[in-house]
Amino acid sequence: MHANNFFDFPESIKQFSYFFPINDAPWTWLPNIEKALLGYQNFVHLKMKNIFLKNFEKLFSRSMAVAIGENVHIGKNVRLPVTYTIEDNVYVGDGTEIRSGALIRKNVIIGEHCVIGNACEIKNSLIMDHVQIAHFNYVGDSILGSHSHLAAGAILSNLRFDQQPIRIKIGSEKISTGLKKLGTILGEYAQVGCNSVLLPGTLVGKNSIVSTGMTFGGFLEANRIAYAETKTLIVEQKRKNIKV
Repeated sequence: MHANNFFDFPESIKQFSYFFPINDAPWTWLPNIEKALLGYQNFVHLKMKNIFLKNFEKLFSRSMAVAIGENVHIGKNVRLPVTYTIEDNVYVGDGTEIRSGALIRKNVIIGEHCVIGNACEIKNSLIMDHVQIAHFNYVGDSILGSHSHLAAGAILSNLRFDQQPIRIKIGSEKISTGLKKLGTILGEYAQVGCNSVLLPGTLVGKNSIVSTGMTFGGFLEANRIAYAETKTLIVEQKRKNIKV
């Protein structure tokens, strides 16, 4: 199981590619996100952060609920709301839109032309190009391939209840990752429906869909749809009207 089964590394963030060998298992990339960002910190992004903040203060008052940590790169034409938080060691690529109340925690790389929606939280993750994380999502210790999409309320959980190392389940085989925290590996053009929860260590192949309102774990191969069969019953209301 190699990373190139799920995605190609985007040209827009090629400066980090040394830390993410495309022939390695994708979950082995997660501990390297911090290393990649710290290795990049001596480049131009520190200067760019200072320039960005000076221009930002000219446009808006200091009373806004905004916090930006250390070692942060904000790319060109990034759209920012009135309220958001970006913690330390974060890279945001050109043309990305961050919406109200977003929380981008430590060690996050975001490619170009992504959407980080309102009230979304991202932590220790690699987000490639044209990814949409729409509204009210949690993305923890995950890798999202280009053009993937999380609909409203989709959660990529990253920690077992017993806090034991996470194992990847592929068919009848279970592969130990050695990682205590591991969310989802989401292939290019993959989608997760509204209010679905992906269990720790989930793999979703290219162009596959996890449907709305379900809990899913394990490995979904490329070009597949996972959905839960449900039955809705409609019966007569027998009680009398109740005044309120």
